[in-house]
Amino acid sequence: MIRLVLVHQAFRYELAPSAEQHAALANHAGAARWAWNWGLAVRRKAWQRRRQTLDAVELHRLLNRLKRTPLLAWLYEVSKCAPQEALRDLDRAYANYWRGQKNGQRVGVLRFKKRGRCPERFRLTGAIRVEHGGVVLPRIGRVATKEATDKFRGRILSATSRREADRWYVAVNVEVERRDPAPVDGPVIGVDRGVAVFAVCSDATNIDGPRALSRSLRRLQQRSRAVSRKQPGSTNRRKSALALARLHRRIRNQRLDALHKATTALAKTKSVIVVEDLHIAGMVRNRHLARAISDQGWAEFHRQLAYKCQWHGSRLLVAPRFYPSSKACSSCGLVKAELPLNVRTFRCEACGLVLDRDQNAARNLAALAASGSITNGVVGSSLETENACGGESAGPAVTGRVELASAKQERANQRLANA
Repeated sequence: MIRLVLVHQAFRYELAPSAEQHAALANHAGAARWAWNWGLAVRRKAWQRRRQTLDAVELHRLLNRLKRTPLLAWLYEVSKCAPQEALRDLDRAYANYWRGQKNGQRVGVLRFKKRGRCPERFRLTGAIRVEHGGVVLPRIGRVATKEATDKFRGRILSATSRREADRWYVAVNVEVERRDPAPVDGPVIGVDRGVAVFAVCSDATNIDGPRALSRSLRRLQQRSRAVSRKQPGSTNRRKSALALARLHRRIRNQRLDALHKATTALAKTKSVIVVEDLHIAGMVRNRHLARAISDQGWAEFHRQLAYKCQWHGSRLLVAPRFYPSSKACSSCGLVKAELPLNVRTFRCEACGLVLDRDQNAARNLAALAASGSITNGVVGSSLETENACGGESAGPAVTGRVELASAKQERANQRLANA
């Protein structure tokens, strides 16, 4: 019998709001930003004065009482979900902060969000519908979309609206049923991520990165200088800032498009994919390589590859962080003591192997999977649900694991059997 799995994913559409809806979207984003700042200030005062920790429920109850005052009557003009979800985000941010402090990680303190300096976004729940050519949001109404919504399916959980430059987008988070994928009939490969070449595979194929930032860097510098030369608060400065934001959006879209194409091709054609557990936050502290590493999008590549392997039936394995994939010889296994970054060719003194440095590392990663030394991976048919929306990671290769009740899974399988 065919088995179903529940998957959390998002359908993202660009909105085409009217002038009135554009103002309503901005008001909701402002209400969410104000709720975050208000909640952060209240929590700080409660902790400093009484050593009391207020969670999202207590803050929302206090906010409901304050909404009856004339000063906060404007909150009735927006959906109650926008400030409520902002307080929930604040609660999760505090939980992540204390978890990082407990684990000894470098975690910055929570900050207030300033208008114009933070992304304009908000999340809504409740009566959300996706219709033909539009999305219905609470208190905002039906907003037309620029893309077709015919392929939309699933049970709606929430909708997150975000402004990028002069455009509004909505990401509808849904829970959909997918058939449990069959294992991919393909080779086992190791993927070594690099700077000159985005990824080198053990089967002698290279994946070129988009290099979106480096290609648009000169234009980005010109527009940044144009903004700084305008008088603050002037119309010309707002126009220049909008042109700069549009260029940033274009660079981000180019990078994401290339990463989605590369990860989808790997997940659909390779049975086992082995990557390294890179400490990217530490690597970008190198001022000589920080820009190039950030331009490649290594972390986003790993995140997309993790959930797509679950969707398509392939398996993702993560090599240990300190595994010497570049220093070890892929032929005889000799491990060098030192191998500087400027040495791009691996030469083995024992067996005489001469090979590209990244290709040698990719072969070592593939051999690591064949030896069975690592078992921390993602099997496409092993998890009950998967999350493609960037949820909390449950491990180095698992993104957003959500446990599913057995009764719910049985009902899903029964519906498929009766179909």
